Amino acid sequence: MGLKIENVSKKYGTKQVVDNISIKLDKPEVFGLLGTNGAGKTTTIRMLLGIIKKDSGTITWNDKEVDRKSVNFGYLPEERGVYPKVKIMDQLKYFAELKGMKKEETIKSINNWAKKLKVEEYLELPAEKLSKGNQQKIQFMTAVIHNPDLIVLDEPFSGLDPVNTEILKNVIIDLVKKGKYIIMSAHEMHTIEEFCTDILILNKGKTVLKGNIQEIKNTYKANRIKIESTEDITEIIKEQKLKIENSHDNSYVVKIDNEKQGHDLLKEIVKKKIEINKFEILKPSLNDIFIEKVGGKNAWYTYSNEIHCAWYDKKKIIYNINNNYIINDSNRI
Repeated sequence: MGLKIENVSKKYGTKQVVDNISIKLDKPEVFGLLGTNGAGKTTTIRMLLGIIKKDSGTITWNDKEVDRKSVNFGYLPEERGVYPKVKIMDQLKYFAELKGMKKEETIKSINNWAKKLKVEEYLELPAEKLSKGNQQKIQFMTAVIHNPDLIVLDEPFSGLDPVNTEILKNVIIDLVKKGKYIIMSAHEMHTIEEFCTDILILNKGKTVLKGNIQEIKNTYKANRIKIESTEDITEIIKEQKLKIENSHDNSYVVKIDNEKQGHDLLKEIVKKKIEINKFEILKPSLNDIFIEKVGGKNAWYTYSNEIHCAWYDKKKIIYNINNNYIINDSNRI
């Protein structure tokens, strides 16, 4: 069971916009479809939804060729699709009717989703009276109101404030728990990292990277550490023949060639009985990897943390809170 896109290609005239890509979802999950503007993401989505025809390859759902009859789709496009002058309730009823829903189940579904997304008070208002974020939530409702099996979300968090972003995140997590297959496209890589196990990155229609995010990240070595201390440790860093890349208020980003150099530095700081508030070993984030793959060899990037563990003098002196390494109070030196 699941979705298979195999060796799919598409040309517009002589321009190859999608070149032999393959995607597989064999269990309920959120799959990340990534790429720069013009990389071929939208064309891929439109071929999947049957809006445009592919030139070659196959797209199947549960081993049957995908069409509007074989799979119940839900689609949230990046562009706004609500009618500004029409009441929200009327729009939702209309979209539900297009999906073949009966009146009774339509009202029940609208009320259920309005409650989940906290938009009940807006149902009798025209869309133009709603904020950008609330319009986005209404548009999300049109994508899921008919209980689809396969959902495509293009920039689902666009226009949402932190509170509404959290609401929608919980809804998406719940959809996966209920057995839904989701393809998500987003420009914010931290969003993709939060939801997706597997990704595909497109550049100029070609697959430049595909696979499990953690396995991909594990192929990159750490080359930065971040340290926050209560005292100046500049001289200790220099003694270890390491380069300080950035520093302020006893917070340091230090370049390393391997993780051992980072651990050795931490050990020296601990020996001098200097209190450390944070210690992070840094590897490239998905955002960094994305820029490297689609931005060329000269692309520069920052780094984010990976989880590690360190023991010194037979004591575990650091532990993880919110992905940050902090000296354990019980073992403070």
